[in-house]
Amino acid sequence: MKRLYADRINKGQQRLCKLTENPLFTSSSGTAFSKESCAPEELCYCALIRNLLWIYCSCFVPLEKIYEVNTRTMERPLEATKMENSTSSCFFMERKTRVKPNRKEIVIAKLRKSFSCTPRKLKNFVMDFFPVLRWLPKYQCKEYIWGDIMSGLVIGIILVPQAIAYSLLAGLKPIYSLYTSFFANIIYFLMGTSRHVSVGIFSLISLMVGQVVDRELLLAGFDLNDDATPALGHGSLQTDSQSNTTVFNLTTEGMNAECGKECYAIGIATALTFVAGVYQVLMGVFRLGFVSMYLSESVLDGFATGASLTILTAQVKYLIGIKIPRSQGHGMLVITWINIFRNISQANICDIITSAICIVVLVTAKELGDRYKHKLKFPLPTELVVIVVATLVSHYGNLNEVYSSSVSGAIPTGFIAPKVPRFDLMIRVAVDALPLAVVSFVFTVSLSEMCAKKYAYTIRANQEMFAVGFCNIIPSFFHCFTTSAALAKTLVKTSTGCQTQVSGVISAMVVLLVLLFLAPLFYSLQKCVLACIIIVSLRGALRKFRDVPARYHVNKVDTVVWVVTMSASALISTEIGLLVGIVFSMLCIIVRTQQPRTALLGQIQDTNFYEDDLEYENLSSVPKVKIFRFEAPLYYANRNYFLKSLYRLTDLDPNLEAARRKKYEKKEKQHLKKGNQPTVNGLSSRDTTLQLVPKQIDFQALIVDCSSIPFLDTTGVNTLKEILKDYKELNISVLLACCNPSVIDSLKRGDYFGKDSGSMQEMLFYSIHSAVQFAKDQRLTADCSV
Repeated sequence: MKRLYADRINKGQQRLCKLTENPLFTSSSGTAFSKESCAPEELCYCALIRNLLWIYCSCFVPLEKIYEVNTRTMERPLEATKMENSTSSCFFMERKTRVKPNRKEIVIAKLRKSFSCTPRKLKNFVMDFFPVLRWLPKYQCKEYIWGDIMSGLVIGIILVPQAIAYSLLAGLKPIYSLYTSFFANIIYFLMGTSRHVSVGIFSLISLMVGQVVDRELLLAGFDLNDDATPALGHGSLQTDSQSNTTVFNLTTEGMNAECGKECYAIGIATALTFVAGVYQVLMGVFRLGFVSMYLSESVLDGFATGASLTILTAQVKYLIGIKIPRSQGHGMLVITWINIFRNISQANICDIITSAICIVVLVTAKELGDRYKHKLKFPLPTELVVIVVATLVSHYGNLNEVYSSSVSGAIPTGFIAPKVPRFDLMIRVAVDALPLAVVSFVFTVSLSEMCAKKYAYTIRANQEMFAVGFCNIIPSFFHCFTTSAALAKTLVKTSTGCQTQVSGVISAMVVLLVLLFLAPLFYSLQKCVLACIIIVSLRGALRKFRDVPARYHVNKVDTVVWVVTMSASALISTEIGLLVGIVFSMLCIIVRTQQPRTALLGQIQDTNFYEDDLEYENLSSVPKVKIFRFEAPLYYANRNYFLKSLYRLTDLDPNLEAARRKKYEKKEKQHLKKGNQPTVNGLSSRDTTLQLVPKQIDFQALIVDCSSIPFLDTTGVNTLKEILKDYKELNISVLLACCNPSVIDSLKRGDYFGKDSGSMQEMLFYSIHSAVQFAKDQRLTADCSV
């Protein structure tokens, strides 16, 4: 049957082509037919022939399959081939029949597949869960080993000073940072899919951990001042003479065990880390990786910059050697700076001089390294050199005893016995662990994708979530805190020849060497040196301020999102700043869809294309036709804006116009009942009524360009039906052009084309020009009938 329809359609096309060569299609002067050269009666004859063709097609072809398109207006390669043979032809678009899947059968099949267990499936599951089993047997030792060893050694050398320094941010002892760096590298080696990402301690994550630790210490009654005598909490204060450790008999809710400040701090950190890891694993199980899509680049950059300001502020007291309490709660940045200026007279001269020298050396070395990085085979280990030299100077100069300079203190060697994180503390930090889990995952996946794209391999985001989750869950039993991928170390890793995750094992061995033998050597290391290392590492984030003008030039809305997120993260708190950034960026998207660009289109001269009349020169308006473009989805939130923009641009509100006409008709009937008596001005009542009638409408067809409308909701469909009805009362036809299949389906379900879509071919067109041609033909037919 379909073949029969196709044959008839082809015969109709051939007959139409022959008709165009018939003398009947030439003007009275014998020239080829054109609308500029023919008489009005010939135009009417042409319109009649076209209408007969529509009747023919409608009789023999289902209505969904046919749309008349003039080949001169087609914008696809298909019509270019048609133009070679004829001046006009019909194109028939047939939608594919979509078979609705049986959802019940699909769910049952997936459940059967998920819960079935075969040896092969078990093997694949284990190898997917531990990717090292897939790539390690294929490891090309001769090609990869030297690059992995070199990058592993460099990262290990960088990790040691950074681990010790970032312990200040987390409010923990340096030994715990070293534990974290060791275990994170080992676990990611087994479970990670990225070859180049460096997972371990990260300044931003350390700051978030430190804020939670400080808050809980304060609630437990501990003094946050590192060097101050602890304050009394809800219990009795005891002192262990042998270890000189302050101990509390805590009697707060859920705490009955004897525990010191250091013990309680690491207990909070491990509980927080365990819960964050559980969140990440659950996100992997339920495939919630899409959450990261709501953290745009502007939000992440603003969050990192705001957190960097907080980190910088927290380290100033170590730079100048003053003793002030660690501020907590909202507005920590402002409160800390107030305390700094109040206690500036207590600054330690030795710490100030040491900090100035270290910052100059570190910044100079970093700048030289960036400038000549193409000539250097590996980065300069500046941090390690500074730490070694500063430790020697502090030790032999007795800076702690002579100038009261604060030092790191004893760092034990070896490993502490594993301990299960406390469940009662997990409940206290469950809410804090959620943003920590999301930020840790987002930074890790974004860096993994960046490296994978650069070096042409693939990662599995879901497996990355599992890897980061277990990098937090397992180490939490070994006195570690939350980890994430770090941008700076990842860039160093890629620049030093890293090939696979083996480099992470080499870095872990370097940290292990320090843990077992070298840790006590850092006893005399000044805290101001560690603060300098942290501050210099923030150069990249703080340089974002220089990019604000360029960012503003590219996109003003993204710049506002960045400023709001950065300000909230710095002035309120990091967690609230992240939440504010996400909410504000979503509101920006909603506002942009609520008030999108709208335009009336004009025709580009001598072409079949149409563009914004306000944006381009030399566009000609189509007589008696208005073409309206709406550049957003049409849904409940922007319905009113759609109607207001349409009425404003077309200079016609059909509801008001219809009301005016009814009012004038009513007045006219009243005047006719009274008789045509002259008015005061000497005019009849009928002439007076005609003077009150508004000016004639300057268009007879409205074409809505739907090319920028991705979807419609119920309100959107009803809005289009409303304008169709309102304009129809004014004898103005409404035509839709360039609708995508989703919009067409929504219109069909909403009975926009009638119950059986009977008027679809007269209301829907695949190009603006075909709609314009149809509107012109309608006008010609109407003129002929008059």
